[in-house]
Amino acid sequence: MNEIVEPPPPQKLAGPPPPQRLAGPPLWEVFIRGRRGLSHVHAGSLHAPDAEMALRNARDVYTRRGEGVSIWVVPSVAICASSPDEKDPFFAPAADKVYRHPTFYTLPEEVRQM
Repeated sequence: MNEIVEPPPPQKLAGPPPPQRLAGPPLWEVFIRGRRGLSHVHAGSLHAPDAEMALRNARDVYTRRGEGVSIWVVPSVAICASSPDEKDPFFAPAADKVYRHPTFYTLPEEVRQM
């Protein structure tokens, strides 16, 4: 007659565990200074076991066309950043220090860029 058949329990899919459980090399942030640039710019991130390998990998991944003249690699855990949501209270103390504005200083003609 009418038998009720329970569906089998769902099977877990085979594959790697979720990313937060993976143990592997640390994450490094890569900053590159271009040929015509004056400052380093964040280029991306990569995993590497140590700073030397991170530097070599960054060179291979981010400067394949010879566009960089200097590379910085920094462990991601070493970076501390302010929150964009707190920009007003965080940067407010700088507004009352007008002597820090460049309008109070004159640059000598020998200084081409600053």
